[in-house]
Amino acid sequence: MAEIEKNKYGIGGGDGQNNDTQLSFSSLKDVLVATDNFSEANKLGEGGFGPVYKGKLSGDQEVAMKRLSKKSGQGLEEFMNELRLIAKLQHTYLVRLLGCCVERDEKILIYEYMPNRSLDKFLFDSRLKVIHRDLKASNVLLDAAMNPKISDFGMARIFGIDQAEANTNRIVGTYGYMSPEYAFYGQFSEKSDVFSYGVLLLEIVSGRRNTDFYDPEIPFSLVCWAWELWKKGKPEGLIDPAVKDTCVNHVEAVKFIHVGLLCVQEVPGDRPTMSSVAQMLSSSDSQSFPLPGEPAFNTRRAVVVVESGDQVRVNCSNQLTMSLPTGR
Repeated sequence: MAEIEKNKYGIGGGDGQNNDTQLSFSSLKDVLVATDNFSEANKLGEGGFGPVYKGKLSGDQEVAMKRLSKKSGQGLEEFMNELRLIAKLQHTYLVRLLGCCVERDEKILIYEYMPNRSLDKFLFDSRLKVIHRDLKASNVLLDAAMNPKISDFGMARIFGIDQAEANTNRIVGTYGYMSPEYAFYGQFSEKSDVFSYGVLLLEIVSGRRNTDFYDPEIPFSLVCWAWELWKKGKPEGLIDPAVKDTCVNHVEAVKFIHVGLLCVQEVPGDRPTMSSVAQMLSSSDSQSFPLPGEPAFNTRRAVVVVESGDQVRVNCSNQLTMSLPTGR
């Protein structure tokens, strides 16, 4: 079968062309033995076209076997034509294709094994993806030179490099800084910390706490008030009166408000990443920033019981009251 396919599709045939394109065809039986029947212990990872397994062929040659998904919809002729193309692309700086297995409904590519894994492991594996879950002003300490240092990682979670979010029934943290998906549903991610950071930015600019914001003339939370001023085209009204007269750069302050409102959007996907936040804060062109939409908690009034036992009222337009009891 393998020899027939080689001749039919011209892969590695004796046509006098570059012999570097010759490939070895392995039987499915040999592949199963080499990978211990595609055991999880030998699984190196999974890409868009299927999983990759470490295997050992005769002669103790270590290889990586990509088992193409049966859902790919690729027919045998398409597969063989693609295989021929890949074979012709052999290069010093391309992972070498050693052979393949085409048997029954299996299509498997056999590559040289790279023992030092992929570049992203070296670049990013040592960088922990930490979700703080309680980012707030009192957890940002200032050193002698007034450099900020984030503290209190007691409630933090470490995510795997491919993990995007997690769920919990144990809601912890400080309401007012919590994102809506975390406060109401226990879902948290990097975007939850982005939300908390946005609240913190608005507090820094305004000099007011979001958690106990109260003004008899302003029936809003700090976040809601910032949004109302933004809609009216008067974001400067949020700037702390104590520094407003001495603040020489209102444009910078308005930029912080702009970024803060982007961070407190209702939907996590509408919030920027922290890398984007850093770029925007250092940018001098705020005209290129996306415009914020209505922030989270803009039409709610909530009393939420968190694990610490605190009750914090957020004053907004209607009278919804919600309690989230947690286990002891």
